[in-house]
Amino acid sequence: MRIPYTGPLPPPIIIPRFANTLAGARHALTRFLAPTPYDRHHSAQSNDHRTVLLTGAGISVASGLADYRGTGGTYTLNKTYRPIYYNEFITNHEARKRYWARSFLGWTNLHKARPNTAHLAVRDLGKMGFVSNVITQNVDSFHSVAHPDLPTIELHGYLRELVCIHCHNQLLRSDFQRSLSALNPQWAAFLDQILTTGALDSENPAERRAKGLKSNPDGDVDVPDAPYTTFRYPACPTCLAQPPILVDGTKARVEMDKDGAWSPKSTAGVLKPAVVMFGESISSNVKTSAEEAIDGAARILIIGSSLATYSAWRLVKRAKERNMPIGILNLGGVRGEESFYAGISPSNNGELGTRCNESADRILPMLVNSLR
Repeated sequence: MRIPYTGPLPPPIIIPRFANTLAGARHALTRFLAPTPYDRHHSAQSNDHRTVLLTGAGISVASGLADYRGTGGTYTLNKTYRPIYYNEFITNHEARKRYWARSFLGWTNLHKARPNTAHLAVRDLGKMGFVSNVITQNVDSFHSVAHPDLPTIELHGYLRELVCIHCHNQLLRSDFQRSLSALNPQWAAFLDQILTTGALDSENPAERRAKGLKSNPDGDVDVPDAPYTTFRYPACPTCLAQPPILVDGTKARVEMDKDGAWSPKSTAGVLKPAVVMFGESISSNVKTSAEEAIDGAARILIIGSSLATYSAWRLVKRAKERNMPIGILNLGGVRGEESFYAGISPSNNGELGTRCNESADRILPMLVNSLR
C-alpha cells in the first residue's frame, strides 16, 4: 500500500444541489441506487441495479473507532502522527515492541466494538438487491460480522488474525492478546488500571489526551514516554515447533528468552497483523477481486472515505473510466472528487452521480426505509 495522500482536501461538492439537506441527500441517494425506468433508459448501464460499495474509516466512527481525516481524526488532531511501515516492522525488533505494546492497549476496546446502524443498513440494502458487493478499506471486520452473506472484499486485510511473515500460518488475535498479557504482567496491570478508570471509554480525543492517552485508528493507543522497549511478544508457534527453511536454503533459528518471548537471536518466527501495512503490497488475488467487483457493477458508492490511499482511489478511477455513475457519502473532502463529476448533466437528480456530506449512520437507515 502506498503512502497515503496527506495534502489538503477540497471542500465537498454537493451534487445535485438539493442534496445539501438531509432530506435532499436521501432523495439523491435513492435516485442513485434505484433510478427510475426513464433514468435507466438514458443510462449507459441500462437497467442494471448492481451497486458496489467502497467503504472507509468514516463508516465505523459511530462504532466508537477513531478515523483518519474527520473532525476528530488522527491526521486532523495529530499532525505528527505516522503509522508504522512494513519494512520497519519486519526488520526492527524495537519497532515491533512499540507496535505490539500500543496494540495491546488498544485491542480490548477494538475487540468489543460492534457494527453500527450504517453497517446494518448495508446488510439490508444487500438483502433488498441494491448492493452486490462491498469493498472495504477497514480492518475492523464489521462488514463481515454485519452481513456475512453479502460478499465483502477486505482490501487492506483484517486485525482479527495475525500471519507469520516466514511460514505464513495464521493465529487468532484474541489468543495472541492472552500471550502478550502473560509475557508482560506489568503492562497487563496497567491495562487493567486504565480500563477500570474508564480512560479508554471516552472517544473524545481531548478527554483521552487529558488522561495521558492518544488513540489512533486500528486499535493503536499511544502513551507518551511509555517504556515500550520493555514490551515482549511471542514467536510464531508453528515456526517454534518446526523452524522453516529460509530462502538461502538454510534452516531458520527460532529462539525464546527464559520467559517464552521471541528472541532477537532468531531468524524467523515473526508474527504481524494480517493487515496491509503502508509500504506493503496488496496481494494480487485481493487486487483482482476488487477490480472484478468494480467491473461487475453498474455504479459505485463510496461511504466514509476520503480516498487518500491510492489502493482505494484507483478503484474509483477505474469506475470513472468505465463511465459508471459515482456516488460519494462522506463528511469532508475527498481526494480528486471534482474530476469524478466533470461533465455531469445539470438535470441530474442523483441517478448520474451524487455527492452528499452526511454521516452514514444517520442517513443509510433512512435510505433503507425510502427504498422498501
